[in-house]
Order: sequence, then C-alpha cells, then structure tokens
Amino acid sequence: MLPPKTANALRNMVSAETRDTVSRLFMTDGRRHWKGYTLSFLFMGIMAGTTSGLAYLMGTVINRIFVEQNSSAIWILSGAVVLLSLVKGFSAYGQAVTLARVGNRIVADNQKKVLDRLLSQDVAFFTRSHTAEIMMRFNTGAQAARNVLNLIITSLGRDLLSVIGLTAVMIIQDPFMAGIGLVVMPIAVVGVRSLIRKVQKIFSREFHTAIQIMTESIEAFQGIRTIKSFTMEDDQRTRIYERIDRLEKASNRMIRAQSQSGPLMEALGGVAIGLVVMYAGWGVLHGGRTPGEFFSVITALLLSYEPAKRLARLNIDLTTHLLGARMLFDLLDRPPVEVDAPGTPALRVEGGKIEFDDVFFGYRADEPVLRGLSFIAEPGRTTALVGPSGGGKSTVMSLLERFYEIESGTIAIDGQKITEVTRRSLRQAIGFVSQDVFLFSGSVRDNIAAGRPSATEEEIVAAAKAAHAHDFITGFKDGYNSRVGEHGAELSGGQRQRIAIARAFLKDAPILLLDEATAALDSESEAEVQKALYELQRNRTTLVIAHRLQTVINADRICVVEKGRVVESGRHDELITKRGRYFTFHQLQFAGQQERLSA
Repeated sequence: MLPPKTANALRNMVSAETRDTVSRLFMTDGRRHWKGYTLSFLFMGIMAGTTSGLAYLMGTVINRIFVEQNSSAIWILSGAVVLLSLVKGFSAYGQAVTLARVGNRIVADNQKKVLDRLLSQDVAFFTRSHTAEIMMRFNTGAQAARNVLNLIITSLGRDLLSVIGLTAVMIIQDPFMAGIGLVVMPIAVVGVRSLIRKVQKIFSREFHTAIQIMTESIEAFQGIRTIKSFTMEDDQRTRIYERIDRLEKASNRMIRAQSQSGPLMEALGGVAIGLVVMYAGWGVLHGGRTPGEFFSVITALLLSYEPAKRLARLNIDLTTHLLGARMLFDLLDRPPVEVDAPGTPALRVEGGKIEFDDVFFGYRADEPVLRGLSFIAEPGRTTALVGPSGGGKSTVMSLLERFYEIESGTIAIDGQKITEVTRRSLRQAIGFVSQDVFLFSGSVRDNIAAGRPSATEEEIVAAAKAAHAHDFITGFKDGYNSRVGEHGAELSGGQRQRIAIARAFLKDAPILLLDEATAALDSESEAEVQKALYELQRNRTTLVIAHRLQTVINADRICVVEKGRVVESGRHDELITKRGRYFTFHQLQFAGQQERLSA
C-alpha cells in the first residue's frame, strides 16, 4: 500500500486529458482486441511467476548445495532452474508475438478509419491542411494508439507483476529487507513527477517542428523545377537546415529530460542494495540467518530493478505517444462532411441540362466570388465560359461537382437540384479535364482505367485511340505498362492531357467539364488534343472554360463571366455584333495576335 502522499502524487501526475485519452483507447481498440491482450497478459503473468520462482529458488540453491552440500540437490535444483527458464522463454516469445499481432491490427484499423474520415471531408478541408500534417496524423496517430496500449499492457503485465512477485519473494525471505527495497519505488515516482510537464512541452514543440520540416521538404521536392529555375537551392537548404537544427536541439532536450529518471533510479537502487547487503551480511554473520535468504533477496531485488525503473518512468514514456493518439482522435472526431442523408435519390440524367440560378458563393466570409450568377447550359450542346481571371469561371465547375456548397441560389441538372441527389451519382455523371492534369504514380493503363476501374483491356485501348493517345503509348518500351512517374513527370504536357482525355472517354459521362484543357500546350500538341476534345464533346453537355477565344468560337453558347455574374451571352457572331464585353476581349486578344504575326 502506497503512502497517501505518494498516491496523491500518482493521481496528480495523470492529467484529465491523459486519463480521457487512455480510457478512450481502452474502450475502443482495447475492448475490440481484449482476447489478444488477455492472452498476452497471461503470458506476461507466467513470465513474472517464473522470474519470481527463479529468485526464490536461489535461496534453496545456496542453502542446499553450498551450505548443506547435498549432492542430489544439484540435479533437482538445476533441472528446476532449466525448466523455469524454458517456460519463461516460451512465454516471452508468446507475449511478444501476440502483442505485436494485436498492435499491427490496431495500426491497420486506425489507418483505415483515418482514411475513411479523410475521404469523407470536403475539398475545403484539404485546401486548409497541408499534406505533411495529414500524413503525420495518418501514420503517427495510428501508431501512437498501438504504442500507448502496448506500453500500458506491458507495464502492468510484465513490469508490475514482476515487481509484485519479486516483492513477495523478498517478503517471504525477509520482510525487513523487503521494506528496504520498497523504499525505492515511492521516491522514484515522486521524483519523476516534475519531469512530465517538461517532457510534454518539449515533445509538442518537437512534433510541430517535424511537421514543418516535412512540409518544406515536400514542397521543395515537388517544386524542384521552380527551385532550380530560380536558383533557390541555397535558400531552401538554409531554411530547412534551420528547422532540422531546431529539431535536433529539441530532441536533445527531450533525451536529457527523459534520461533524468535513470540516475535517480540508479542512485536509489544502489542505496537500497547497499542497505540490504549491510543488513543481510550482519544477519548472516551475527544473527544466525542463512546465506540462502540473503542471496534470494538480493536476486529478487536485482531482478526487480529494471521493471521498477520502467514503471517509474511510465508516465514520461507515455507522454511521447499520447500527443499522437490525441491527434488521431482529433481527426476521427471530425464530423464527415460529404455524407448524403438516408434515402437521398440518385441523379437521373436524361438530357444533361445544367441551370445556375442566382448563385452566390465565396471561399471566405465577406469575400464573394459569385454574385447572383445565372446561366443555362443546354443538353447535348457546348457552353463556354469566358472572361477575365478571377471572375469565377473555375468556381462554377467546382460548385457543379459539389466540392463546395453554395450560399444561396440553386444549381440543377435536368430539373433536379444537385443538393438533393447523392454526390456519388452526381460526380459519376460528370467527366472532367483540366489544364492541371493529375496522374497517379502508376502505369499508363492504371491512369486511363481510373475513369472506370472495371473496364476491359479493349475498352482502355479504344479510349486511348479516341483520345489520339494510342500511337505514342505503343511507342513506349513498355506500352500501356509504362510508368508515368510522380504526377506524370515522365510524360510531356500533351501526353498527360491526352491520357486525361482517354480517362474521360472511358468514363463516358453525359456531362463534360473542360477547364483550359489546352492552355499549356504548344500549337502542335494543342491540335492533337483539340481533335480528341471535339470527339469527346460530341453528344455531351459540355461546359468549357477558355481564355483563348479561338478555342470556343464554335461553341453553341458563350457566357461572359465578370465579377461573379454573367454579363452577356450568345453565339460568337451574336456577341461580336453586340460590340459589348465579349467584343472588347475579342479585339484585345486578336489585335495582340495580329501584332505578333506582323512582328
């Protein structure tokens, strides 16, 4: 029984936040894997029992063999030591494997839950959060849950049971000597109390610095072309080096804080052993006690030293994992955003008529992007959105796919409000090709098949041919199995665009969104891509964003978007005749082209 002051100190060491986190871990992952933890705990109990048995047996070994010089005891006691050691070894193997399997399952389960929760967030969440922070939560949080549970289970099952069993041996052999040994634990517990807050602060700073290093490193690697083009290597190196040096200093402070409990335990352990030796030695020489009792207590005391030291610093070790576990729960507690209400119907696309009616929207409060935007994209026709940058053209496409929710107004497809149908059916009805093509780091085939994962090889090849991509794909050494590199870095801009168009062909959606799909291409590549786009637009409701008016002259309807509104609309010739905003853009653009041609 611990003294009241020591018990209070133990309770104060464990903050409410820590208790809540640990309790939640046991009520979720711990409860789900209770069978595995029970089996592991059983193995650790056997280990503690055999360890205590070996310590107790040392007294008998000394007395029967070395004091009484009993020959037959040699074989019996040696066999008992071997048997206990074998049982301990097998138990150690069993608990290690069982605990590892349970821990790996917890990591896998939590990573799946984190992934599910991340995929249920909207695009706005990912624009606010850096990839590095998300990945730290994804990996560190899942592993922290396992580490906290494993640390507590091993502390209770292996260390605490070992200390209890070895203490029992000391009490049986000599209660007074046991009392001397037990002085160490309460003093050690109180001694490490002051270290906990210090470790928590250092680890928090260390963790956030690690996120900054990962953030800047990822940006440096992804922006390597820009860095080299602007000769920014030295600046990047200096900034990241400073972060790394800061993390190194924080890590060193963490090690110093965590290691301060070691000398305390070493000193207290040495004092306890010295006192036991003094008392036991006097008792053997002058008090009629047997050497076996002395050696048994010393063995138990020495064997209990390491588990007692681990128990004393348990809260310090937990601190480094609890922050990661809390980050995991912070993410898992985020309510899913993209969840459709039960019974929400799927979108039924008959013609593909798109209607924006008095739509207001802004990415930030009091900064509107769309200010009552209204237009109609007729089914099976091509509608182009043109106008100055920042007018809200790309926002229209993001809202149509419900990446963001409008503030007021309505968006409808074939008379169905997109807010009243499932997001999945809405997005399945839309194909999208932009100038900023994203390709996954797999093969050409994988990236085309992303449009419809169940597609056959013949359908994938047909889509590539329709996108005018088959010829250059078969020119690669590995053909459709060729790797595209990270973000398609091993392909040219025109090749990436045509693979994206092939993906849209394979999806075969009735509605097509084209966001500056040829803006970044040279004339030759643009001609090839434009051929593919004309094929793709056939018999589809197509919404096109273009800054180069030449690419939308043949559109069925052109809407001029300016300051979040459609200021005029019509066919190319009609708008030229009106001599309004479209005419002004046209004159400016084609006048510039004429000047370049003259030069």
